[in-house]
Amino acid sequence: MGKDRSGAGVEDGVRTVKPPPDRLYGRSRGHKLRPRQELLLEVTLPRLLIDPDDPWGSFAVQPASLWLEIGFGGGEHALAQIAAFPGIGLIACEVFENGICSLLSRLVPEGGEADETLPGNLRLWPDDARVLLAKLPDGCLDRVFLLFPDPWPKARHAKRRFVHPAMLPLLARVLKPGGVWRVASDDPTYQDWVRSVMSAQELFDAPPPAEARPMGWPPTRYVAKALCAGRTPMYWTFVRR
Repeated sequence: MGKDRSGAGVEDGVRTVKPPPDRLYGRSRGHKLRPRQELLLEVTLPRLLIDPDDPWGSFAVQPASLWLEIGFGGGEHALAQIAAFPGIGLIACEVFENGICSLLSRLVPEGGEADETLPGNLRLWPDDARVLLAKLPDGCLDRVFLLFPDPWPKARHAKRRFVHPAMLPLLARVLKPGGVWRVASDDPTYQDWVRSVMSAQELFDAPPPAEARPMGWPPTRYVAKALCAGRTPMYWTFVRR
């Protein structure tokens, strides 16, 4: 059967959507990893892991504020943020090993996996972001990014979408009042879904999205591909009440 991208019945779907599943759906690995990638995961990744029980102490220098990116893909946005804002601490989550390797390979040259200096304001969580959110202290985050998540466009898969009524209290708990949650999507069904979910909640201020990439949102190859394919990304900035 084809994918349901019509958006029809989205509001009804939000009201009746099932709770998120306990298991994480989606791939954790694509093509077979090369020896260099295996080495990055074995040697470099442990040097960047976040301790959710002491997130501030996990950084080389205690950051002025903590930011979280949920699903960093190949790492372009995460690396742009730590370069532009050296005083913050960014926790970047990703379960797809090939994406993790893509980020790590940009940080260390071949041969430097064990001893190359790593960014002091970046830490990684290579597991389900929901597990991390459950472990983090209350009100510890100033900013959260959810950029172009898997839309799970079929109606029966709506429970797998990260923007979900049951996820909002978890996010609200870890965001400070006034904290910002940035969401972007180029999928029409997911865009309708975000509108409906956020219009039915009271934890975040939810102004309409921007259709042009706002200042402070670094460009990525994914956005360029979406625009070339004729898709219009939408960019939301939700603020914790």
